[in-house]
Amino acid sequence: MEILPLHLSVLPSAVALTNPTEEDLLGVLSLVFWTLTIIPLAKYTFIILHADDHGEGGTFALYSYLCRHINFKNKLTIQNTRLESDASMQYYTQGSAIKTKTKNFIERSKVAQGLLTFFVMLGTSMVIGDGALTPATSVLSALAGVQLLSSKITTGSEAMFADMGHFNKKAIQLAFACFVYPSMVISYAGEVAYLTRHPDHIPTAYYSAIPKPVYWPMFVLATLAATIASQSMISATFSVVKQSLALGCFPRVNIKQTSSKHEGQIYCPEINYAVMVICIGLVLVFKTGVEIGNAYGVAVVWVMIISTFLVTLVMLVIWETKFPIILAFFVPFLFVEGVYMTSLLRKIPQGGWVPFAISAFFLVIMMSWTSGRSKKTAFDAERKLSMTEFSSILSSAGLYRPPGICFFCTDLVNGIPPIVRHYIQSTNSLREITVIVTIRTLPIKTVLPEERLDVGKIGIDGVYRCLIQFGYKDSQSFEEGDIVASIVAKLSEISNTTDEADKIRLALEKGVVFVAGRTILKSKERNGWLSHLVIDYFYRFLQKNSRSALSSLKIPPGRYMQVGMQYEI
Repeated sequence: MEILPLHLSVLPSAVALTNPTEEDLLGVLSLVFWTLTIIPLAKYTFIILHADDHGEGGTFALYSYLCRHINFKNKLTIQNTRLESDASMQYYTQGSAIKTKTKNFIERSKVAQGLLTFFVMLGTSMVIGDGALTPATSVLSALAGVQLLSSKITTGSEAMFADMGHFNKKAIQLAFACFVYPSMVISYAGEVAYLTRHPDHIPTAYYSAIPKPVYWPMFVLATLAATIASQSMISATFSVVKQSLALGCFPRVNIKQTSSKHEGQIYCPEINYAVMVICIGLVLVFKTGVEIGNAYGVAVVWVMIISTFLVTLVMLVIWETKFPIILAFFVPFLFVEGVYMTSLLRKIPQGGWVPFAISAFFLVIMMSWTSGRSKKTAFDAERKLSMTEFSSILSSAGLYRPPGICFFCTDLVNGIPPIVRHYIQSTNSLREITVIVTIRTLPIKTVLPEERLDVGKIGIDGVYRCLIQFGYKDSQSFEEGDIVASIVAKLSEISNTTDEADKIRLALEKGVVFVAGRTILKSKERNGWLSHLVIDYFYRFLQKNSRSALSSLKIPPGRYMQVGMQYEI
């Protein structure tokens, strides 16, 4: 459990006590008990776990849950394009879509949408920072045996919520309520009982209270528990990164499935290395668990507060919860977490600044990527080809239509992107069968196999449109041959005549090529310094070093062509 309040606010203050009496120690135990009961047990186990997005938890899961019921139009968000066909999809039809004043206010207010997206990104950045802080503080404490941490930091409230893709909701509730929670309470009570006789052992209460015959077995157990806690938080980091990546708010990184049965079990090498470097750096710089513990606490309490606000919004917009019940949730939890947050303000100079530094680093990455992607999407939408212009280009006498199929990949969901015009003008050719393909990630957990492909005619001879749709939990890794066969089968299904079907079949035999646009954004000279910094430096660097959107297609190099184009925005 991410018991930040306990080991950051309660235990250090207990250490600071001069000659603590039995009443002082019982007061500490009371604070520990009620914190465990109110935040991990009541809030996370029995309330927030119900605010999952079809089995997925975390700040971005809450965000995607809200996106299905609130039409986000702010430029800060990427996945704000809805299609009429979305409403008929299975995972869009679940849940209430009632019109409320809160919902209408958020849909009308770009400021509210921007702030909501920003705080979701902040919460995600804090979780990533937590993924580095948890291993540093828990393993260091378990091995050192100096702080009262190792027995306290054991599965994490936010880790428990973000790791829902790995476990069943009822299993988490049962395990925590019946095993973890009582074990932690008994552990704290036992330490306090020991301290009433040996108050001078407060800094080493856990290890001092262990009988010598079982000291080393308990030392090994504490180290293993710390390792499990660290892995749990790192896994949660992978989950929230994948969710934010799927919703277009994080640069494309490598996501590997580690289980053939459970899609939520993933591994991200780039994020793992980043967390490793941060974790090692923290240990080398601070050397002790006190400053790292302070940083750990600040990160966790902010994630908790953000979760409280998001779940309250879910109650208002989606669950149709009565207002008194919403207040009964929001006010007490915000009060408790707010008290802990204010108590940690004095810890900011003593290591508490670290999570803000880590969060600022990842926020710059996420917001630069989101801003650049949203500007590119807006540019494509404003300059897309009209049907009249496209027909005129294709009817040109000098245009060569070689046999075969061209899958032209673009991010634009509706219309013909300007990169197609650039390609035709540069090569003076277009394959006789051209399919404009968009890989689209929806703000839902998964897309059913029968809903994966949405294929249709554009209205021009030999030109078609295909949406390949995924949920943020779906694996997007598939063989090039499989997707080609699936799309061609769909094209044959919608063919009106035998001649059209034969033309598609013969084109497949002639060969397939994939074409993708490589757009380079450049900020206009008249723009301010911030625009130049974000677009010309941050976003361009991230774009250059991120994975291609088509990397999951496993396309042979001989069938892949990239067309470059510069956008001045």
